[in-house]
Amino acid sequence: QVQFVESGGGLVQSGGSLNLSCVVSGIDFSNYAVGWYRQSPGKQRELVAVITSVRSFHYGDSVKGRCTVSRDNLEHEVKLQIYSLTSDDTAVYYCNAVSGYTAYWGQGTQVTVSS
Repeated sequence: QVQFVESGGGLVQSGGSLNLSCVVSGIDFSNYAVGWYRQSPGKQRELVAVITSVRSFHYGDSVKGRCTVSRDNLEHEVKLQIYSLTSDDTAVYYCNAVSGYTAYWGQGTQVTVSS
């Protein structure tokens, strides 16, 4: 059974930084691309950041230049940092793991940026 433990969401200050963690169990973690997506009310889910099994990086346009994603294959953990937060970063953030045609999603964690 695949399980996600997402942490670090909540209320954060505008202009501050966000740190999210996701620990995934039940998969061969090192062979999966892992990362984060987010969804705001009325909007489609969008890419935030992904790090592949060979450690190539993909960032969404809305966070490029102010976002870092990292992974720890021993701990089965993927971390996300976003800096210089604005209200546009308010969303539910979902952890994601993909290998080939197989994809798994976490339950999501709410992040609200306050001014």
